[in-house]
Amino acid sequence: MRLLQEFREFAVRGNAVDMGVGVVLGAAFSGLIDSFVSDILLPPIGVILTKMNFENLYISLTGETFASLAEAKVAGAATINYGIFITASIRFLLVLFTVFLVVRQINRWRKPHKSPMDSLMKKECPYCCLPIPQPAIVCPNCASTLSNEESEQSPRWFVR
Repeated sequence: MRLLQEFREFAVRGNAVDMGVGVVLGAAFSGLIDSFVSDILLPPIGVILTKMNFENLYISLTGETFASLAEAKVAGAATINYGIFITASIRFLLVLFTVFLVVRQINRWRKPHKSPMDSLMKKECPYCCLPIPQPAIVCPNCASTLSNEESEQSPRWFVR
């Protein structure tokens, strides 16, 4: 009973629900990328290069020659299917790059106009406890004058 209660708490927690939605969307997105790579991107590249289909690129380990990968599979020949590997690699890189762009945009929405360097250049106002620029001598949030020891460490200016 305790296990089911813990699982229910985990499942309704925001992160678990978000993760579940992400997995479902990722699977759907993977299908879209798969179709894009197989049906739109690689056929023109194959025609431009040598009028070939990337998925028909293989090495027969039996030494026999076949017209296509399908014929080799029907004959039961052992093959190294490097064309399928190239296609899967391109799919992976596209999915990886798209996920990077989505995560990057989500991070921008969460923290607009902030870069990692901004967080290193901040200190906390002792009066209102909000982040302020490191060299500030007057808090831009509560207009409090900071103590002398804090202002001696920084140049004489304040931020509005």
